[in-house]
Amino acid sequence: MNKVILVIEDQPEIRKLVCMTMDYDSFEVHEADNGESGLRMIKALKPGVVLLDVMMPGQLDGYQVCQQVRADPDIAMTPIVLLTARGQQADIEMGERVGCSAYLTKPFSPLQLIETVERLAASPSH
Repeated sequence: MNKVILVIEDQPEIRKLVCMTMDYDSFEVHEADNGESGLRMIKALKPGVVLLDVMMPGQLDGYQVCQQVRADPDIAMTPIVLLTARGQQADIEMGERVGCSAYLTKPFSPLQLIETVERLAASPSH
């Protein structure tokens, strides 16, 4: 099981909360505060799971980061959990179109986050 987790979230309070939630069970948690640096970190770290905010400032939002990961053979199998306040059906369908592994709508429970990450990190497909 790959215990490296990358949290890509532009809001410091939410990023801290997610990192604190994941900072157990020997997970190694890394952080990025925008899509561009997050994408570079995915390529460098090859994390077991990426927790990715959808709405971020800068050149790349979460959907675009997910699309670029899926298009890169070296990292295409990386599990990506989209974290977003946008829970409309169209938003969820967009997440599926760009290839996310799971979609959690904020506010989500820490337990739900942990269960999702553990399931994806244990998956043999990456």
